Amino acid sequence: MSMPLDQNTDLSDDALLLLYANGDEAAARTLTLRLAPRAYAQAYRMLGVAAEAEDVAQDAMMRVWKIAPEWRSGEAKVTTWLYRVTSNLCTDRLRQRRGTSLDAIDEPIDPSPSADDVLQSTARQDALQNALMELPVRQRQAVVLRHIEELPNPEIAEKMEISVEAVESLTSRGKRALAKILKGRKAALGFEGETQ
Repeated sequence: MSMPLDQNTDLSDDALLLLYANGDEAAARTLTLRLAPRAYAQAYRMLGVAAEAEDVAQDAMMRVWKIAPEWRSGEAKVTTWLYRVTSNLCTDRLRQRRGTSLDAIDEPIDPSPSADDVLQSTARQDALQNALMELPVRQRQAVVLRHIEELPNPEIAEKMEISVEAVESLTSRGKRALAKILKGRKAALGFEGETQ
């Protein structure tokens, strides 16, 4: 009989994956509650389409379950492995849709009330998402991990399998490109009186 688990358990991702590999369904539920939202958020930021992000997150979690019996604890973090799998799945989808214009992709729907401040915030978020989608994939990944996920450069380097210097270069170039893309939209986004 397995002990009841929830997402606040003290067990590591590694331990939960090994418990699942040994037949513990509660461990799988707990690991899903921890990891699926991360995979979805990453996929959404890379793809910009909620339905595709859901598909990628589900596919990534299925791969977690498939790898469980062969998982070698201590060789890599489960979250790092999941990040790489999700990133690869997103990259595959981006390659498949190459040639599709950004105008042909549906905008995310905002279910929030239509108050002016909510609309302004939504417009800013949409502008940022659209600008992110114009960046090369590697720059987009680095910028999202550094400035949206707020990860330190060494952790980003590990996740992207590049050097810290390469992370710094990608984030720097990505920020400059975003600033250039968004520069002409300051007034429309309510930033007309701001200097940056």
